[in-house]
Amino acid sequence: MNATELEPLANQLALMPPDQAAKMLDANSESEAASILALLSPAVAEDVMLAMSEERRRVVFAAAPAMNSQQWTANLSYDSDAVGRLMEHPHAVFRPNYTVAETVERIRKLAKNTLVTYGFIVDDRSVLLGIVAMRDLLLADSSSTLDKVMLQKPFVLAPTQKVIEAMRMVVNLHFPIYPVCDPTGRLVGTVRGRSLFEQQAYEISAQAGSMVGVEKEERIGTPWPMSLRFRHPWLQINLLTAFLAAVVVGCFQSIINEIVLLAVFLPVISGQSQNTGCQSLAIALRGLTLGELQPGTERRLIFKEGMLGLMNGALVGITASLAMFVVACLQSNDHPYLLSLAVFWAMIGSCILSGITGAFIPLLLRRLGTDPANASSIFLTTISDVASMGLFLSLAKVFVG
Repeated sequence: MNATELEPLANQLALMPPDQAAKMLDANSESEAASILALLSPAVAEDVMLAMSEERRRVVFAAAPAMNSQQWTANLSYDSDAVGRLMEHPHAVFRPNYTVAETVERIRKLAKNTLVTYGFIVDDRSVLLGIVAMRDLLLADSSSTLDKVMLQKPFVLAPTQKVIEAMRMVVNLHFPIYPVCDPTGRLVGTVRGRSLFEQQAYEISAQAGSMVGVEKEERIGTPWPMSLRFRHPWLQINLLTAFLAAVVVGCFQSIINEIVLLAVFLPVISGQSQNTGCQSLAIALRGLTLGELQPGTERRLIFKEGMLGLMNGALVGITASLAMFVVACLQSNDHPYLLSLAVFWAMIGSCILSGITGAFIPLLLRRLGTDPANASSIFLTTISDVASMGLFLSLAKVFVG
């Protein structure tokens, strides 16, 4: 199969979970698999490689061109969120003593097989000295050497740098390709600007699912047995945590039997508390994802969300307490004022706790070394339900019972 025939398959694999894509590639020969992987973006290709068996990966690497297999091996040595995982082999590499005419001739040959945007000028130790754009080559004298034409001390990225950090650095530069250099200045690869933003967009899009127990690997085309395996364990955990809220309500069965109106307002308190916590959780995750939440600012975030919980809880508490007062009066309840007071203070207390919890959970998960978004919504919902219902029923029992 030629490259034109392999491209549709590569596009199809890019939309699949890595393990499913790796299985589909098993139907292709080692050389075809290597060619297909070369058509994928580095991040997608490497996820598929990691999903292969060790033996299959070894033979595919052996069948690939040396520069591809060497680059893949180097990329896989870096963390999954590092710039090094997105690197491509630098093709247009030249010495500083090449003339413009020699360089143009070499680029003509390279352009038959690859897109050339910049020329990278290195010394005999592969240390990057500068870059040259096609426009500069076009306007320069053909006898000039590259050290006279190149842009010295170009902007570079480090392979160990996190993608989100690199994205913030390049957001105002808009270069199509960035050289990647190790601490000694040696050119180890290049990264396309598009790849940086595509990878971060994928991470951000996966957060919504991670919050409720949907794995990042799951896509629309994922077979239902695999989706069931991904999702069901989290639903069992969610069910177990929901029993905690049921236990809390059960502990106050006597007061609920005495004042049935309390059961009507339980979902009101719980829902408002959950929504407050989810707002706080969304802000905390956004700050972590965009790198805005720097070490030392965690307490300020938690304090801010607690204060917002206090103010929002007081404002909605006024509305909810008025509703309780009206309903209690319509039902000829003997304690409309006390029940309204219980609703008001329960709303404030639960919103404060939910706001703090929404900010704290992703920080705790990050400290434990796991994905801050991983099922955070499940944990937040449990804490909000237990706290809001327990607080409301406790205050009702103290005020009325």
